Parts: sequence; C-alpha cells; structure tokens
Amino acid sequence: MRRLSHAIDVDAPAGIVYALIVSAEHRPLYFPSSVYVERLDFLDFAGASERLRVWALADGEVTSWTSDRVQDSARRSLSFRQDRLMERAASMGGTFSVQPLGPERCRLTVDHAFTSRGDSPESMAWLERNVVATTRSDLKNLRFLAEQWTRIDELTLSFEESVRTRGPAELVHGFLYDVESWPGRLPHVRRIELDEPQVGVQMVSMTLAAADGTLQDVSSVRLCFPHAGRIVYKETKPRRLLAAHCGEWSVVSDGNGVTVTSQHHVVLRENAIEHVLGPGATLQDARSRVRAELGEESLRMLHLARQYAESAVRVL
Repeated sequence: MRRLSHAIDVDAPAGIVYALIVSAEHRPLYFPSSVYVERLDFLDFAGASERLRVWALADGEVTSWTSDRVQDSARRSLSFRQDRLMERAASMGGTFSVQPLGPERCRLTVDHAFTSRGDSPESMAWLERNVVATTRSDLKNLRFLAEQWTRIDELTLSFEESVRTRGPAELVHGFLYDVESWPGRLPHVRRIELDEPQVGVQMVSMTLAAADGTLQDVSSVRLCFPHAGRIVYKETKPRRLLAAHCGEWSVVSDGNGVTVTSQHHVVLRENAIEHVLGPGATLQDARSRVRAELGEESLRMLHLARQYAESAVRVL
C-alpha cells in the first residue's frame, strides 16, 4: 500500500473550500484533471453518500472509474473509494479534509492510499507519478478559485443555446460526432486534428478564428454517448480568455421532433482580459465577449446540424 499526502494553505473560509470539493457536477470546471463526472446514485436518503462515474486525464490518457464518496460536513471531510478501478490500480481511496486556520484561512489536505495491479513496480510508479501530478495541479487550481470566493459568480458563466428540428436524432448526433468535417462546414473552424484512442473518446485539436479575425488553438477531450444522444467535452487548452471550459451537446427526441442543445460552463481568465480585449477592458466586457462568441458559434453549429438532418430526409 502506497500512501501519499498533499496539503495547501488557502486564503479563504473553510466552508468555501469544502463547497468547491464536494460539488460533483462542477468537478470538471474546478479540477484540471477531470473531464466529466456522472452521478449514478445516492447511497443514502440524506445525499451525503453518492456513487459517481468519473472520466479523467492521466499522463495524457483518458481513464475512467466508479467511486463511492461520503461527505461529512461537520468535519469538512470527503472520503472516496474506487470500486471499478482506474487502469493499473488494484485499490484506490483517500480523503479530502479542510481545517480552519482562521475566519478566512484554511488548510486543504488530500490523502491517497493505493496499490498497483499485480504488485507491478511499473504500475506503482505510474500511479504515484500521476497521483502526485494531478493532485498538485488540482490543489493549485482550487486555491485560485477559493481565493476569488467573493467574486466567483463574476468569474464563472453558464448558458445554453438550443434549436428544434424535425430531422432524425441519429443524423443530428452524427453531424455533431463527425468533428473532422467541421472545417469544411463552419467558417470559424480552420483546422481539425482528431485522435480517437478508443470508441467514443475523441482527442481534438483545432484552430479557431475569433470574431476579430485572430486565430487561436484549442484542444479538448470529447466523450460520445450515441445511445443517450450526448457528447460531453472538456477543453484541455481553452481560449485565451478562459481558464476552464466544459460543456455538452445533447439531442432529445419527443413526439413532435428533436431538441438540440449546446451547454457551456466557463471560468474567465481575468489576467488575460486587457491583453485580449485591449487596455481598459473589464470583466463585464469579457463576460459579454465570451457569451456572444460561444453563443454565436453554437447556434451556427446547431442550425447546420438541423439543416443536415432535415435535408437528408423529406420533412412533411
């Protein structure tokens, strides 16, 4: 059994830090290593125990596991134990704990305990290297977010766009899945490089043209669930104005047609605002720019997906 402990002091109230670590739905936005989290079940009536499916990046690879988490709000601790384990692990568990150091200062500690599959030294070294790297990155990002706690609502932004179509849901999803075809269909997408290491997992690198004509490179991980009509993604290299960006494409059928929705969740990078938007630009300017740019791109994609699906069949 290998045991590792990491700690970081944070200039924020303990309750704020604890709220960040227990928020499963926002984990991909707050934790750089997390790609997507799906809550499978609550294990008690109070909601303190839950079962999650987690997709995350480790050493540049997408790995997945299921995990039971137990919250103890009185002690500000969150324990976790993987059962369907990540690759190379025979066991993996640990605890997040938050200790107050004053009214607006605390210490966040993460303890891990794990064993390698087959007691392999190579697997143990891989696990240790990745636990250390991801934990340090996650703690650094959590500290940054927590220390902006009085302004976190200004730095984060969530919104969605949707359209209705009478075309088949399968064709709509196929259009969104076929990311390699986007440069020929979307004027703001200039280049796409796609690697699909396993079915349904897409590693995408693209060059985008911003509204002012400047080009920027963006990389993302996409998880595709065709039977559920969903594609979720996490940008591993977001746009210059964004510290984090994740979202989802969903295709939902009903008796009268299909609703196609694009969701976005972002954290703004405040120290890049004047560099990107010019001297004197404000956080509100950045919010408006990001909302308009991402919204316009999403609607353009949604309308093209509708056109593609409806032109493939005769719509009565």
